Amino acid sequence: MREAAFVKQNKDKWLEFENILTNKTQIDPDLLSDLYIEVTDHLSYAKTFYANSNTERYLNQLASKAHNTIYKTKKEPKNRLISFFKTEFPTMFYQHHRELLITFLVFALFVFVGAYSTASEDDFVRSFGLSDAYVNATLNNIEKGDPMAVYKQQGEFHMFLGITLNNIKVALFAFGYGILLGVGSLYFMMQNGIMLGSFQYFFFQQGLLWESARTIWIHGTIEISVIIIAGCAGLVMGNGMLFTGTLPRLEAFKRGVINGLKILMSTIPFFIIAGFLEGFVTRHTEMPDWLAILIITGSLALIIFYYVIYPIQLHRKSKLQLEQKNSVELHLTQTN
Repeated sequence: MREAAFVKQNKDKWLEFENILTNKTQIDPDLLSDLYIEVTDHLSYAKTFYANSNTERYLNQLASKAHNTIYKTKKEPKNRLISFFKTEFPTMFYQHHRELLITFLVFALFVFVGAYSTASEDDFVRSFGLSDAYVNATLNNIEKGDPMAVYKQQGEFHMFLGITLNNIKVALFAFGYGILLGVGSLYFMMQNGIMLGSFQYFFFQQGLLWESARTIWIHGTIEISVIIIAGCAGLVMGNGMLFTGTLPRLEAFKRGVINGLKILMSTIPFFIIAGFLEGFVTRHTEMPDWLAILIITGSLALIIFYYVIYPIQLHRKSKLQLEQKNSVELHLTQTN
């Protein structure tokens, strides 16, 4: 695109943004963030195709002014953490639903691979899915009439703390492997998917599929879900290196790392909930089926709402606000 055409296409938006910054016009923070991101994208494009031009210099000044206004002079609210989980993260995560879907599909595929492999080869569960010690201990518990006894061996608090820390460590690995262009995180999903599939099929072979599912998924619904989300964070980081868009590669990578870390941070409360359930609730295998089902479905609904439905709702709301704002400005322009 020729420079003149580029300027003509975007000039009104730049002037609008400059007017907002100069007059300190009140605007929804999400919309202000969207405008800032768009201007920085335009700046990157201008640096690539119109280096050292007046357009580049103007956009550089505008982006610097916007950065100072949005970040440096901004007072952090006291409820910054609440704002992060309520607005900032879900708004950002909407952009990464595609990576979430890919990560989930890879994980689900290898769950079936693990189950099929265990069905085809009896020793698979010992050689790849689970350790000999775990399988032998579980078979021993089955003979004693308490197949889920493994969840009753430790004290409640110690189990809660140990499981929570271990799950966070697993999430860090799922994210960290994303540095290998995202492939590492998908490989991590493959490993965990095979393990889960072989684990569940092992209990099916023992005639205990329902008993295991109603017990394990009390905590496993949230635990497995957020491991997949941590893998999504790693994929986001990897994609930052591969798919730069209009940004320089280093800038795209930085943005991928930051967004990936935000996704990872969002999982911590859920890992705490999963650890609490495993430490204090799962051990009560005598609970009625309806209560176990209620906990499992409630956990699944929470995950789907926060990571899928809620970000879509915020995106639609932000889009509607922007359309209404543009409509008002167009009306005022035509009136004048």
